Amino acid sequence: MRYERTDLMIGTVREGLQALAEGRHGDPFAILGRHQYGDLTIVRALLPGALAVSVIEADTGRVLAELETIHEGGIFAGGTGSTSPYLFRIEWPDAVQETEDPYSFGTLLGDLDLHLIAQGTHYDLGRTLGAIPMETEGVEGVRFSVWAPNARRVSVVGDFNSWDGRRHPMRLRPQAGVWELFIPRLTHGERYKFELLDADGNLLPQKADPVARASEAAPSTASIVASSRPFRWNDESWMRSRRENRGEEDAISVYEVHLGSWVRISDEGNRPLDWVELSQRLIPYAQNLGFTHIEMLPIMEYPFGGSWGYQPLGLFSPTGRHGTPEDFAYFVDRCHQAGIGVILDWVPAHFPTDVWGLARFDGTALYEHADPREGFHRDWNTLIYNLGRNEVKGFLIASALEWLEHFHVDGLRVDAVASMLYRDYSRNEGEWIPNRHGGRENLEAVEFFRHLNSIIRERCPHALTVAEESTAWPGVTKKPEDGGLGFDFKWNMGWMHDTLHYMSDDPVYRKHHHGGMTFGMLYAYSERFILPLSHDEVVHGKGSLVAKMPGDHWQKLANLRAYYGFMWGHPGKKLLFMGGEIAQDAEWSHDGSVRWDLLDRPDHAGVQRLIRDLNTLYAREPALRHGDLHPEGFAWAVADDAENSVYGLLRTSADGSSSILVISNMTPVPRHGYRIGVPAEGRWDVVLNTDAEIYGGSNLGQTEAWTERRPAHGMEHSLPLQLPPLATVFLKKQRSSRDGAA
Repeated sequence: MRYERTDLMIGTVREGLQALAEGRHGDPFAILGRHQYGDLTIVRALLPGALAVSVIEADTGRVLAELETIHEGGIFAGGTGSTSPYLFRIEWPDAVQETEDPYSFGTLLGDLDLHLIAQGTHYDLGRTLGAIPMETEGVEGVRFSVWAPNARRVSVVGDFNSWDGRRHPMRLRPQAGVWELFIPRLTHGERYKFELLDADGNLLPQKADPVARASEAAPSTASIVASSRPFRWNDESWMRSRRENRGEEDAISVYEVHLGSWVRISDEGNRPLDWVELSQRLIPYAQNLGFTHIEMLPIMEYPFGGSWGYQPLGLFSPTGRHGTPEDFAYFVDRCHQAGIGVILDWVPAHFPTDVWGLARFDGTALYEHADPREGFHRDWNTLIYNLGRNEVKGFLIASALEWLEHFHVDGLRVDAVASMLYRDYSRNEGEWIPNRHGGRENLEAVEFFRHLNSIIRERCPHALTVAEESTAWPGVTKKPEDGGLGFDFKWNMGWMHDTLHYMSDDPVYRKHHHGGMTFGMLYAYSERFILPLSHDEVVHGKGSLVAKMPGDHWQKLANLRAYYGFMWGHPGKKLLFMGGEIAQDAEWSHDGSVRWDLLDRPDHAGVQRLIRDLNTLYAREPALRHGDLHPEGFAWAVADDAENSVYGLLRTSADGSSSILVISNMTPVPRHGYRIGVPAEGRWDVVLNTDAEIYGGSNLGQTEAWTERRPAHGMEHSLPLQLPPLATVFLKKQRSSRDGAA
């Protein structure tokens, strides 16, 4: 059949072709691809810059049609007289390409996917939106899809089309505001972005994929098509034990790490370690020190290194700074094989304003609030997620599940929870909008946290969620069905501030602030707490932990050792930021490295050994763990001796068979014959003394103590003790049945 030019134009108008050629057409499938008009079979292609285009039969290679130019903007058309699958043979100025026609494929996402996306309950967005290598109608390629309901036109751009937004405009699925396109013969590793026109037809900056599963390392900003090949995990034993045991009675001792500054390779441009190198060095290091978990400052792709990851834009993508997503999975796998859990800091509170990111993604305030009184953090110059929008809530929950399910991560520490719970957070009167009841509580955030934690508990029942929440918001770790937010643990910021303030005082004045060390027990069981000595305490001019301690160099280290002993003896799970374990004397710098050279000095190496021994004791002794969450496992042995600045904590195992007495002397004066009442007679063994010579101490004290029948502190028996200066001592009594009866 002979086709006239007018035949090739059927179903189009000049304005439509012009809009398509200029990249302004919102429905490219209406013109491009194969169309049947009665007996006419017309194929059209948009290929700016092509010299010639042929349609060939996919099975036989037979030429079905030579397309002719119907618009000078690179639109070709021809009649094929065939409905068989076809390919394009495209003659470019420097190459000939054969490929399937992206506009020959039908719709890609199913109606259920679209319904769940619009409802905000599609929790597998990382395998639905974004760039997914797959086979469609027998053809290998990549399916691209993106949520942009208010855009007039969306295109995929990348190296494969010279970043030309005219080449691959997408199809809109209006019921969910999602645009989609399958591009054949692409594979993982391709760089790409999305190019959008807003509702008024204005060209927006090219946008990175919000659901990209791989990204270029900063300062580059493109998304990368990630492989869909499943990672070969070797952590079955770990995952099985995690399913069988939630570990609430276990030791949880967390080593918090900023990966970029843990170790840098100075003779290679001061570069950070990659995931493989971290698996070889960080994992055995944390394992040797007895930490149960490694917690990483955010590793979701982020543009500005100075944000330490707390301003992420790739909530589904491990940062390219340390390697590929497969390399990250390898790191997690190696952690699990070494018996170490992985916790990630995760940031649903805000995102940066970079124009290639989420900000006004489709020309409107899509992910953020439109009103800056709700949608802008002045403290961080960032935008706030609109948690009142279903799609945004679904996006964030799907991000959390991506790490927990697909990367086997064991927990998420949610950053800046307080900033989400209060509408007036860091705002003056008149700078915030009350909730529907006129209050300051962010009801949408409350609902979000309850929903998030409920979904995680349902789908990942043994993953932990931890809230960095710095106020007295009630029920942070209560179950949602009981009116709480549903977190497993909360950072005890009050304990950290009070005790650090106390420890920074000269011992002469500590007696006036004695309650700084005891006050935390008044609310210790109101939530399930982690005691955090985190990165926040060693930045912004605060100095290092050891620098906060008073006295000369020896006294500073002794104070720090005593403080660590008190912390490990105190109810609550433990967290320590890198460098603290070697008493790093300089404030942390994200551009630097931990001062590993300090380990050449015996006193700093001694602090490291103390942390290892504290972790070992904590893991070994049920008495040091039971009271973390259960008040019957803790009692004050001495709480009111302000004059001597002495504290005594009695920790007891769940079955009552074992007790640990933790005594801290927070002055440089040794206490001879200091008497403390205890619940069981007999011998108490010193199992750890922070003043021991191996830790850099003066080696005062004793190895054991025997009770005397002399009442003290409400007890019938008491121990006469030798308390070393600026030290914490742990004494253990294994009760026999006769002791228990006594």
